[in-house]
Amino acid sequence: MSEIPVTPLLDTVDTPSDLRKLDQSQLRQLADELRAEMISAVGTTGGHLGSGLGVVELTTAIHYVFDTPRDRVIWDVGHQAYPHKILTGRRSRIRTLRQGGGLSGFTKRSESEYDPFGAAHSSTSISAALGFAVANKIAGKPGKAIAVIGDGAMSAGMAYEAMNNAEQAGNRLIVILNDNDMSIAPPVGGLSSYLARIVSSREFLSIRELARKLARKLPKALHSAARKTDSFARGMAMGGTLFEELGFYYVGPIDGHDLEHLIPVLENVRDAAEGPCLIHVVTTKGKGYGPAEESADKYHGVQKFDVITGAQAKAPPGPPSYTSVFAKALIAEGERDPTICAITAAMPGGTGVDSFGAAFPDRSFDVGIAEQHAVTFAAGLAAQGMRPFCAIYSTFLQRAYDQVVHDVAIQNLPVRFAIDRAGLVGADGATHAGSFDVTYLASLPNFVVMAAADEAELVNMVHTCAMHDSGPIAVRYPRGNGTGVALPEVPELLEIGKGRIVRQGKKVAILSLGTRLAEALKAADILDAKGLSTTVADLRFAKPLDVELIRKLLISHEVAVTVEEASIGGLGAHVLTMASDEGLIDGGLKLRTLRLPDVFQDHDKPELQYKEAGLDAESIVETVLKALRMNSVGVVEEVRA
Repeated sequence: MSEIPVTPLLDTVDTPSDLRKLDQSQLRQLADELRAEMISAVGTTGGHLGSGLGVVELTTAIHYVFDTPRDRVIWDVGHQAYPHKILTGRRSRIRTLRQGGGLSGFTKRSESEYDPFGAAHSSTSISAALGFAVANKIAGKPGKAIAVIGDGAMSAGMAYEAMNNAEQAGNRLIVILNDNDMSIAPPVGGLSSYLARIVSSREFLSIRELARKLARKLPKALHSAARKTDSFARGMAMGGTLFEELGFYYVGPIDGHDLEHLIPVLENVRDAAEGPCLIHVVTTKGKGYGPAEESADKYHGVQKFDVITGAQAKAPPGPPSYTSVFAKALIAEGERDPTICAITAAMPGGTGVDSFGAAFPDRSFDVGIAEQHAVTFAAGLAAQGMRPFCAIYSTFLQRAYDQVVHDVAIQNLPVRFAIDRAGLVGADGATHAGSFDVTYLASLPNFVVMAAADEAELVNMVHTCAMHDSGPIAVRYPRGNGTGVALPEVPELLEIGKGRIVRQGKKVAILSLGTRLAEALKAADILDAKGLSTTVADLRFAKPLDVELIRKLLISHEVAVTVEEASIGGLGAHVLTMASDEGLIDGGLKLRTLRLPDVFQDHDKPELQYKEAGLDAESIVETVLKALRMNSVGVVEEVRA
């Protein structure tokens, strides 16, 4: 949807070593060409746009000043790493971003030596960089570790845990705080950039170190007073008191788009003899592309778009998304019950909590990138009589598993977990796949775990969550749109632990959990056509199991297959355990479990991912035929002795 821009200078740069051959006066042109190339590439593939546009100059400066890949650059989250990929030997593949077999949308160790640490969840960069820096220090190896953290990642406690430990790295650790939403500092201009350049200079550092040495010789009270005066004065001027207290030498804020100021500061910090340093860089998300600057939220992650107009490709009209169905159902519950409230961790739009918040602002809470806090906060609300819904993507809820166990499950508190993006997620790949929540939740005592087969079931399950006060309960649902079924005008209160028969047969039983039900029904059509009468059950609950229904199906059918879009240890494992406990396996039962494979699947189109995982209709049919020792046309194969 965009023409490839003319980039004569960028065409000469394949790796950072080529970049470092340029004269500094050429970097402005290079950055402009790099920005144009990124806009064109993302216009073709879709992906994360605003964050990368905001760090074009910063990326250029980092690779110009530091000796990458010996110096390790670790990008937090990875949203902003597209310019980095273009400058580190991957430009020829940049238009394969997030496509099957193409470049990852995030940093990935197996992709390039310039990606020393993979990331797609936030707030990990400082901890990882500290590890690299300390390892080099112990081994006596040269090389800095540079963590670039931004996009709200400083709202997570892990970043501060790492900084609290950072003094051990000495001057080998550099943290660049990419402040791209003006949440920390006011707008900055030439004066603050000039001050940052001065305080990062060797002369200033030398004077400051001399002052420190002299102060240490003073009586303790005077030494303490001098240190406080220095810290307070610099904090008043530049806002760095917090970082200084955590052991960092603070420089900033500086304009992250002004290469004439940025490069000397990076050079000064690179050559500093002091301990860890934090550079506070202020950037504009979406910089250099009008639509992205004007609407940073809408252009954070984009579909394919027209570079000239900024218009993003629209999906064809269809059923509502599961996220929007959840949001409307939750609003309906909030209208009925004033104790209903919603919590999310920096994903109000992605989870639909923004819609609930528009209706009930006093009962909606975005706690930032702090999933651990979100879960325990919800537990406190529940303990005090509220009915909290904790809406978090499956992949991000993993970050709060101890809180789920310790603060919710052990205390049997009625926190409602709305688990979006359950199952495979297409272009975002393994880091964002919701593969493990059934396994890690259904193994916990006191938990109820549901999976919606379609959007109507999701409405019923939201209502069931709202009415469930006897312990924690979770409902999982996938990314994307529903199946197009009619939504109930009045939601049904589901009986806990009870499934339903969707289709009745005699020989084969397919026990489905979640939205693979549609593929299970397709498989039943194929099997029926082969003369294999098939029952399809929507179990609804991974925990507690509908033992009565499952027992009946296992006893009355020759073959039973469980189907779930979750990892090993989920529904299939629980059904196998139940069958074993009840002695059903001893009778020669043919029971097979279909689940996500025991690998991290790469990004691709969702339908191809599910086919690869063996969770499409054809794979279900193949599993049944193998269990019956039949070939693809339904003829019993000869069994060798």
